[in-house]
Amino acid sequence: MLDPGNARALARASRRRPSIALRLTLAVAFILALAASAALWSAWRYGIQAANEAYDRLLTGASLQIAERISVADGEVLVDLPSSAFELLSLARNDRVFYRVLGMAGETLTGYPDLPLPDTDGSGAAPVVYDAVYSGETVRAVMATRPIAERGMNGNVRVVVAHTVQERIGLARDIATRAAILVGAAGLAIVLIAWFAVRHALAPLRRVERALLSRDPNDLSPFEIETPRELEAVVDAINRFTRRLDRRVTAVQSFVADAAHQLRTPITAIRAQAQIAASEESPDRLRRISRRILDRSVAVSRLADQLLSHALVTHRTDSEPHALVDLRRIAMEAEEETRRFADTAAELPLLDLPEEPVTVAGDRFSLREAVKNLANNAMEHGRPPVAIRVSTEGALARIAVVDHGKGIAKEERASAGTRFRRNRAASSRGASLGLAIAHEVAISHGGELQLRDLDAGGFEVALSLPLSEDRT
Repeated sequence: MLDPGNARALARASRRRPSIALRLTLAVAFILALAASAALWSAWRYGIQAANEAYDRLLTGASLQIAERISVADGEVLVDLPSSAFELLSLARNDRVFYRVLGMAGETLTGYPDLPLPDTDGSGAAPVVYDAVYSGETVRAVMATRPIAERGMNGNVRVVVAHTVQERIGLARDIATRAAILVGAAGLAIVLIAWFAVRHALAPLRRVERALLSRDPNDLSPFEIETPRELEAVVDAINRFTRRLDRRVTAVQSFVADAAHQLRTPITAIRAQAQIAASEESPDRLRRISRRILDRSVAVSRLADQLLSHALVTHRTDSEPHALVDLRRIAMEAEEETRRFADTAAELPLLDLPEEPVTVAGDRFSLREAVKNLANNAMEHGRPPVAIRVSTEGALARIAVVDHGKGIAKEERASAGTRFRRNRAASSRGASLGLAIAHEVAISHGGELQLRDLDAGGFEVALSLPLSEDRT
């Protein structure tokens, strides 16, 4: 049976994408293939042009030699075909040769009478070069004109010389083949050079990889490694991530240590009280011990609830995206949560909400937990009536919990948001996390936690947050 770890490794290997070096090399090869195709096409066109120019000179020379040997005797046009003309045409060894001489009236004097003529009459002085099809083959032909001006005779005699194009195609193919060999060798050399160049250019990535793999898992200090400018952004992003991770790990370790310390004391007290109750025989003393155990249990339950709330808020600070939230809805949900878990004899908080929406960009859960903890603190440590109030101050939105107690002493307000720090007004049942949760939520939303005395008496703890421009 395949080990699950090996199965995951095989799955990752099967999903592995081609390396950057291979991708760049393939891109270079593709570009070279396009360039080579264009070069080969150009080489083929150049070969055809060069072959045509070379063999057209043979045809032109042969036609002019034949035209020079045309004469007039006794009123007749005589054609004396020179052997030098055919020797010139024989240089195209694999091509068949055709010729035709036409008189002034267009009659064929000698040669192949059905050899095609060009579209023009060739009255100009320069020979006419054209392509035609004869006997099922493509031929290249040249027509030269010889003017005749004798007594009683005046006109043009035309000489057409043609041959097939096998030699031309062979010469063009030879030129294109040589060009293809040269381009292929150069392209292969360029691809190999590009491969080694890319591998060399990507060497800093392997240095970064080795630096990452060689690090101790507990070492979250920034990287100090020399890299090209293109990789500085990557290394900087890694360093920013490790700094955030270091802060988060440090915070979690501190939180766990503090939470363990805070839980150990009430649990030890409950255990001691339970041991005393186990050996107690007096009903009155047993009731008092049971009441103390109940109070301690409620405090531990409250502490555990706030620890979980703080952990969730801390986690959501970096992981949850912000959305538009109406603080009036947050206040109503927090009041409902408080009412659901409050003692039956407790005086529930009141709501003081405006008619218009007060919208902020935030995390609904975190805001509700912060306000709920502030309301619980006010109900436990303050004096009723307690109210949850939503308002605006300029570009800021405020959601506050107000009670009619003395609040926190002014000299202690600067450290009021510190985790597990008690103030003198706190009772023994307090878990000292409510203000810490509210402070962290306010900071994560770009705001602040404000504590102030009210002119009309009482104390207010408020989350002051940036007001969203979108009020819908």
